[in-house]
Amino acid sequence: MVETRRCANPKVIVTRELPDAVMDRLETLFDTTNNRADRAMTRAELAAAMADCDVLVPTMTDSIDAGLIADAGERLKLIANFGAGVNHIDLKAARARGIIVTNTPGVLTEDTADMTLALILSVPRRLAEGEKLVRSGQWTGWSPGGMLGHRIGGKALGIVGMGRIGQAVARRARAFGLSIHYHNRHRLPKVVEAEFGAQWHPNLDEMLGAIDILTIHTPLNDDSRDL
Repeated sequence: MVETRRCANPKVIVTRELPDAVMDRLETLFDTTNNRADRAMTRAELAAAMADCDVLVPTMTDSIDAGLIADAGERLKLIANFGAGVNHIDLKAARARGIIVTNTPGVLTEDTADMTLALILSVPRRLAEGEKLVRSGQWTGWSPGGMLGHRIGGKALGIVGMGRIGQAVARRARAFGLSIHYHNRHRLPKVVEAEFGAQWHPNLDEMLGAIDILTIHTPLNDDSRDL
């Protein structure tokens, strides 16, 4: 399942297959165990890895809870998460053990915003339905009322969580003629609101009554769980 090359300390264990350039560089610099088979580790395998490494490189598929952290070896000093979110890692437990947790904030902001806008376009324009109709062989040609959708220009977009990704979505949405509404824990500076022509709603229910499309960009934590 794994391929190991011993180079030099510290010992690094990577839980999933990362891009080749990353894995090759890790193996050059450190005593690295890479999961070339890309099979998600079991809890027992994670526990064994955390008991025998200096650095763990997990991904969002790995739940690093308080129990695993409590049983980790004394040599584990860094959890270098491959991804922006850290909701799958118990940060409080890591802090109590003196284990540093790092992530990659901002690296996927533009990509996530692109995909969000793709989804916003695909639903009212019925892109997935049309693609399935063509592939099934049931499409018989154009007709005036066939597969009619809705334009998004002039619609109101509500954004829950107006951080880096929410603002990147707003920037794209403005180009498509959407008006911007947002709900955030804190109101943004007026200069930022002016950039997007955004209206802040301190009450989420109030915003929901004023919009046509909703997109959510919040981290998963105790405040947002079951939102």
